[in-house]
Amino acid sequence: MSATPFDQRDGWIWYDGQFVAWKDAKIHVLSHGLHYASSVFEGERAYGGAIFKSTEHSRRLKKSGEILDFEIPYSVAEIDAAKLAVLQKNNHTNAYLRPVAWRGSEMMGVSAQHNKIHLAIAAWEWPSYFDPAEKMKGIRLDLADYRRPDPQTAPSTAKAAGLYMICTISKHRAERKGYADALMLDWQGRVAECTGANVFFIRKGVLHTPVADCFLDGITRQTVIDLAKRRGFEVIERRIMPDELGSFEECFITGTAAEVTPVSEIATHRYVPGAMTKTLMDDYEAEVLPKAKAA
Repeated sequence: MSATPFDQRDGWIWYDGQFVAWKDAKIHVLSHGLHYASSVFEGERAYGGAIFKSTEHSRRLKKSGEILDFEIPYSVAEIDAAKLAVLQKNNHTNAYLRPVAWRGSEMMGVSAQHNKIHLAIAAWEWPSYFDPAEKMKGIRLDLADYRRPDPQTAPSTAKAAGLYMICTISKHRAERKGYADALMLDWQGRVAECTGANVFFIRKGVLHTPVADCFLDGITRQTVIDLAKRRGFEVIERRIMPDELGSFEECFITGTAAEVTPVSEIATHRYVPGAMTKTLMDDYEAEVLPKAKAA
């Protein structure tokens, strides 16, 4: 990945309906989204020029805005078209896309009901989230101190910027200790997710994953569950307690950035990436690749 800061790269960003030069895509320091986290976003990948599950991501973006009490002023179809245009404008075929919507600077205070809602879309070349050599042997996870909040205290079903504050803190702490990421518990002390990815466990040929009711039910998570069921694998969505971590044989995480990444360690617990994990990694890779067009 390039070491060039993200505000100094070349290319084009779609901003409120038009393309602007990458370095000119700016917001004011008094934007509400910066001060009060009234911002939602998506993380998406394009493979071979096709954005994987683009419409599902656009729908979730719109829904996230609604949960934060604002309406993104573009339809799902318009957002889909804008994302594709960004890829083409920047001559990308394999890339990461970041649509982001936020409240502007018309009012500065907790209440900002009349602020303009902005939407921007950027895309850049981005390889595997984790080093390929590390990914194949499994990444190491720490246990996070912060927990995912009670859904009655935060808009947990939205992909909202403010929900990632504790994720950044937790990932930084994990990285300083030599880990790749951190596993978070929920507010009741049950296994939840990583800082930016969902988690799955395997025991005796059965796939187990936490119920996604206080954290994001990831699009990659949904895809992997579907792929597992197509294979005939049993999938159980349930409450998983930390004292169960040592009873599983395999573990992996899922996300647009992480894709399907094996885990070798969570704190004192060890896992060996095996056949089921490898099968789902391969199935996911096949799923995201653009299908050959019929003659």
